Amino acid sequence: MGTSPPNMCMATSNKPILYSYWRSSCSWRIRAALELKQIDYIYKPINLLKEENLNEEFLKINPLGKVPALVIDGNTLYESLAVLEYLEEKYPDKNPLLPKAASDRAKVRAIALQIIAGIQPLQNMGILKHVSAMYGGHGAANIWAKKVIEDGFEKLEQQLQSTAGKYAFGDTLTIADLCIPPQVYNAKRFGINIDAYPTIKRLDAALQNLDAFKKSHPSVQPDAPDDEKKT
Repeated sequence: MGTSPPNMCMATSNKPILYSYWRSSCSWRIRAALELKQIDYIYKPINLLKEENLNEEFLKINPLGKVPALVIDGNTLYESLAVLEYLEEKYPDKNPLLPKAASDRAKVRAIALQIIAGIQPLQNMGILKHVSAMYGGHGAANIWAKKVIEDGFEKLEQQLQSTAGKYAFGDTLTIADLCIPPQVYNAKRFGINIDAYPTIKRLDAALQNLDAFKKSHPSVQPDAPDDEKKT
């Protein structure tokens, strides 16, 4: 992974460009996929706390004003599941992340979507800002986030109990696995006891031991605050 100053200009390099925020769980999914697919890329940090994602320059890259955004092969892609699907279709032979059978692919996507659509959007930064403004500050927002993650994890735990082997779906890595460590990271930020979800906890521990997740971890990103960086 290369790094680049946080400006919005399109690089002349042939390397893909990932617009990311160090703590963004959606961005972490893509960082991990790029590592697994062995794709070298340029990292461009977008500070969500400073609302750099709403700058006019960035909105030209992603009109949704969100990270991640990946510039690759002459295309600008966003929405993490769409990006993951693109990387899998474009580079299917490098650590395949979807099973061959259509029914198995559907099951893997269902696991991923429980996190991507069913949990993370309910506790993202934008939602928490609204909850905080409407219901009394950060305390209310934290209570909300904890509740929606716990509710989602209860369902995810049941889902994984019927599919998991070494990883989320059997013994081979899939896009479902790319979603688990980022969401567990979020859960811990809000004080959730992961011991209550033994399958999720076991999978997270196994995945965190892989180089792809170590290299893509928030604490080793160039825009991570010094007090969050791993030494």
